[in-house]
Parts: sequence; C-alpha cells; structure tokens
Amino acid sequence: MAKKTLVIVESPAKAKTLQKILGKGYEIQASMGHIRDLPKSKLGVDLENGFTPEYILVRGKGELIKKLKNAAKGSDAILLASDPDREGEAIAWHLAHVLEVDPATPCRIRMYEITARGVSEAVKTPSPIDMNKVEAQQARRILDRVMGYTLSPLLWKKVQPRLSAGRVQSVALRLIADREREIRNFTEQEYWLVDVEASSEDGRAYRLRVERRNKKTVTIADAAEAEAVEAVLRKNPLIVTSFRVKETKRPPLPPFKTSTLQQEAARRLGFSPRKTMRIAQTLYEGVELPGKGPVGLITYMRTDSLRLSPDAVARAREVIGKEWGAEYVPEKPNIFAAKGRTQDAHEAIRPTDPELLPGRLKGELSGDEFKLYNMIWQRFTASQMSAAVVARSTLEAECGVYGLAQAGAVLCFEGWGKVWPLDLKEGLIAPAVEGETLFVDDVLREQRFTKPPARYAESGLVKALEEKGIGRPSTYATIIQTLYDRGYVERNDERRLEPTDLGLVVNDFLVAHFPGIVDVGFTAGMESELDEVEQGDRPWVDVVDDFWRPFSETLASAEKNAERVRVPVKEIGEACPECGAPLVIKRGRFGEFIACSGYPNCSYTRPILKTLGIPCPTCGKGEVVRRRTKKGRFFYGCSLYPACDFVSWNQPSGEKCPECGAPLMVRGKNKPSFCPACSGQSESTEPVPKKKAGRPKKKPNAAKSRASRKGTAPSPNSSKETTSDV
Repeated sequence: MAKKTLVIVESPAKAKTLQKILGKGYEIQASMGHIRDLPKSKLGVDLENGFTPEYILVRGKGELIKKLKNAAKGSDAILLASDPDREGEAIAWHLAHVLEVDPATPCRIRMYEITARGVSEAVKTPSPIDMNKVEAQQARRILDRVMGYTLSPLLWKKVQPRLSAGRVQSVALRLIADREREIRNFTEQEYWLVDVEASSEDGRAYRLRVERRNKKTVTIADAAEAEAVEAVLRKNPLIVTSFRVKETKRPPLPPFKTSTLQQEAARRLGFSPRKTMRIAQTLYEGVELPGKGPVGLITYMRTDSLRLSPDAVARAREVIGKEWGAEYVPEKPNIFAAKGRTQDAHEAIRPTDPELLPGRLKGELSGDEFKLYNMIWQRFTASQMSAAVVARSTLEAECGVYGLAQAGAVLCFEGWGKVWPLDLKEGLIAPAVEGETLFVDDVLREQRFTKPPARYAESGLVKALEEKGIGRPSTYATIIQTLYDRGYVERNDERRLEPTDLGLVVNDFLVAHFPGIVDVGFTAGMESELDEVEQGDRPWVDVVDDFWRPFSETLASAEKNAERVRVPVKEIGEACPECGAPLVIKRGRFGEFIACSGYPNCSYTRPILKTLGIPCPTCGKGEVVRRRTKKGRFFYGCSLYPACDFVSWNQPSGEKCPECGAPLMVRGKNKPSFCPACSGQSESTEPVPKKKAGRPKKKPNAAKSRASRKGTAPSPNSSKETTSDV
C-alpha cells in the first residue's frame, strides 16, 4: 500500500493550492482556523493555579475534527502547516493535541510562499512545534482574556451595559481620544504668507516667499504687518544673493511590511486595513492561473521584516535589466533593515515570482486583487532599482530687511521612479545670477490660520501603533475593527476616526481608574515581554502574573471607589410621535438611531438618515438619503421608502445625463459624474440592492466568487487575524 502524508492547513483555498503542488501521496485537509480555544461563556483561566487555561473544542467543529482524526489514522505521517506566525504555531499545537501527535517530533512545516519551490522546501525540512511561540501566543491570549472578562463587567456597572475593554484596544482608543481633546482645545492663530512674483530682465519668472527679517526667521502675524512687509518689498530692490544647484541621490523605498502595506493601500487604493489583509490573504494562499493551476502570488503578509531572500533579489535584478536596461540595476543589491523592535521571522512582502509582471495577470484577478498585487510588485521591484538623481535648486534674495527664497527640483535620472512614484513636489527654477536685480511684478498676501492636528485615518493609526510598539502586524486591522464594533469610534465624512461620546466616556473612565493599563509605554513594554517569551528568555506565567497582581488590586479599588458615570444623551429637539417624550440619539449593535427617551414604556425608534438635498430620481417626491448597512457600508435610497424603492450604491449627483436623461452618479471625490446607463457599468461591482432599502445584498468577495465558479469552497480565513476577546 502506498504511503500517504496528511498535511493540515488552515483554509480550503490553501488546501486546494497545496494539493495541486504536492500531488499524489499527500492528502490536504483544512482546520478552518483554531479547533480549540478558551470558552466564551466563562473566564476559562485558573487565576489561582498558575493561570492554567481551560481549552475546549471550538463549537460547531465536531464533524471537522472527526474527519481530521480519521484522516490521521489512515496516514503514515502528519505535517501541520498552519500559517508561519505565533497564531499559526498555536493552531498547530492544538491540532497536535487533538490528533495525538507529539509536538517534539518533526511534525511542523512553515510555508512563507505557496509556490512549488516554497512548498517543496518546507516539506523537506519539518521541525518540532516551536513551544516558545506557542507560549507567547498563549500569554497574549490569557492577558487579553483576564483583562477583558474582569474589566468589562466593571464598565457594565459603572458606565452602561454591554461595554468592553481590551488590553490593546483601550490604548488605541486613548490615542484617538487624546487627539480629539487636542483638536477641541486647540486655539487657532492667525498668520500671513507674503509672496513676490518677480522677473528678470530677460523674462525669467520667479515666485519667492518672505522667510526672514534681519536674517532671522519671521512669522507675519496680522494684516497690518503683512501690509508693512509689502510696502518694503515694493520700494526696495530685489537682489539675488545666491543660486545653488546640488545633485542628490534618492535611494529607493524598502519593500512592504504589514504596516506599510496597509498604509499605502489606504493612501493609494482607499482600502481599509481589514480589506487589505483579506485580499492579501487570497493572493498568498493561491489564485488560479491558466496553465499553472492555483499559485500563491505573494509571500506571507503578516511580517515586520524588510529582509529579502538573495534568490528573490537576483531574479528581480534580472527583470529590471530586461525591462528597463542595465542603468536601472544598481551595482550592488539594495539591503534594508527594519527599525526598532522586529521579530524578523519572515521576509518582507514581495511577489513570489518577480517575473510574473502585473500586466500578465490583469485578466486573471479581480479588480481589487490586481490593484494590490500591482502595488506589491511595483514596490518590491522599485526597492531593487538604482537610486533616482534629483537636482535641487535654491534661489535666495534680499529686499530691504527681508530675505526671500524659492526652492525647486528637476529629475536628472528616474531610477526607481520608473516603477514607483517619486512624488516630487517642487517645480523647475530658471537659473539666476548672484547679484542681479529682479523686478517686483506683484506682491501677494494670503491670510492663514494654524490648524489643529488631524484626526487619525485608519492608516495613520496603524503607523502610530507601530511607532509606539503597540500590537503586532497580525493585530492592527483587528484593533481598529474592534473599536468600530464596540461603538467607541466611527469614521466621519472625511474618512477619519472620530471617537463617539461613548468612546470618550469609556476612555476617561479607564484613564482615571486604570492609568497604567492605558499607558502607551506600559503596553509597548508588554509587547517586549511577549517577545522575550518567544525567544525563550522568560516564562510566560511570569509575564501574566506581573500583569495580574497589580491589575487585580486596581480593579478591586475601582469596584469600590469609582463613581457611576453616564454617557451624555443627545436630544434632537423633537417629541416622540407616540407618547410625546423627547426623542434622543442612542447607540445599538448597528450604530446610532433615534429612540424615545421614555423607553421601556415607549419603544418608538427610527433610523438616522442623512439627507443630501437631492430629489429622488425615481419618484421625484422624496429626497435621497444616505443609509448604512449592518456591515457599515453606505448606500443611497428614497426617504419615502417603502412607497418608493429607489436604491443605489452610488451617490446621485442630482443631475441628468444629457444623452439619455438617466440620473448621473458621483464617481468619487474630485472626479466627474458618470451615467451607468450610457457607460453600461457601475462604479461598484456589487449587485444594486433592491426593495429592502435597509438591507442591500451582500457582495461576495472575489475569492468566494472565483471559488463558486470553480465549484470549490471559499476560504473562511481570508481575513484571519489574531484571536481576541476584546
């Protein structure tokens, strides 16, 4: 009888890819993520006996576990191939326990890229389960559990029911709340900019800004001072004091790690961190390519490393030379190192095959998959290209007591800018001669005011979390989503994170009674302690004990001494149509809504609708209002629903198409409106919701769509993040 090896991965998508790669002799099964976990109904941690966790089988996985056990009995060898991180190591350990596999034997394989070569190398070099990683994950899990399950009931008692607090999410909330306080307490200051439009005798044009007075930096405070500056500029000669040109080399940017991938995907593609990781998971696990079958297109996407394999670099250099020429290939490969604390367990995020140019995949990937793969490929390829050469020019001049300057730049050699945008902001300056006099053609005065710090965008919060050492690559997206789910934060019209009244109240309560828990330095220090556990330098029990002892004392003190606080209630200035009591804004599982303040005696409620001031394009009687799905996505419908069933994912512009008379839709900020009827397409690939305006049809993600076409199950782990109770 032929020998058979059982390989267990996390998702069916990855299982399908591996089956094609490994072929006969291997049976690939999927665990669908964790098969054991702490119980949801109770703490599940013995606080009196070394914080022993009580693991139980995940609910609903009985049949799956039975299937895995039967497959294990009929196999000659078992290889546990969950993702190559702490979470994946813990999943492998739980599988080993359930399947009665000795974790000290070579039963664990780690695949950093799902390609024939990457899988073959992993299968040839199995190793024991890394118990240090398992214990680091277990310590994090228990820390989150004991804090979440002991602090949350206190919030129920002192603030309001159904609240939660988490070890990392609470620190992220504090960053957002502190920024909001800065904005609200900010006092703007007036200042003025004074520019001079000047020209030379032979027609060269310049625009210089006043920067100094008596050779010291100057701030022009008000209109009177700006007028005084203008008077001096108009009656004194403007003399060039220097014109310098300096060539500088701009080295390429490093390849992506998790945090920078999420930031750039938000900035360039408009993706949320969660969406970015979901799409990246699909690209990592495998995409069906004609003639090749399922192929993993990128390396593992949860990493804080900038390291690249020598083989990948060599292949990238070949592609660069072939596509753009030898001058774009640097003499030596570019090497990058991550700053600060890093696990450096994996490579940076890169395409598994640099020769697989994005253009060759455009018809094989969904739109979002292509955009993300294209960005990853471009960033990786640019990281191995020659430096760009930029000539920076600086013109300085004097006019009376004032010093003026203008900066410019010209691109001498594109280098890596051939692939990745250089984002040069300065324009070209015509050469000037030291000592020459320029004519003052006009003086421009502009009033401005200092601005408060901007609220965090999702990508900005990810950057702040990384810089402050809070969380890990696998947790950033989960932290943000948890804040949304708890109703502590919402995204405003500018797509920035704004704390709700509830979020501010919870944050203030935690800061007042648990200052150590929401301290950025404390949380970052705990991440370092978990790293020590992973490196085998510290027992995990000590880390949990050092946290629990002072925390439990603080918890008891707050239980006894903290006063009850209330979330401010917003009245909307209307009386309840059923009982006459004031209507107020409340928050539920799916966001804010309007309700009667007389509850529970009166149960009147209605949704909060934002009116756009545009007549309904279907009935003309109602107005277009913005609604929100349970998943948080906005769509547009008629205020007279259900009498009128107009509904659209795209925002109507209020104008008609000049060609066919259909309503024009807004494509996006600063983009022209479009007509879906004439173009034959919609901005969204989702089916437009019908009839039930409150519940648009859910969009199947690209992985599910592709799987359904091919008759296979989609991956349930496409957005897998670190398990958390918070």
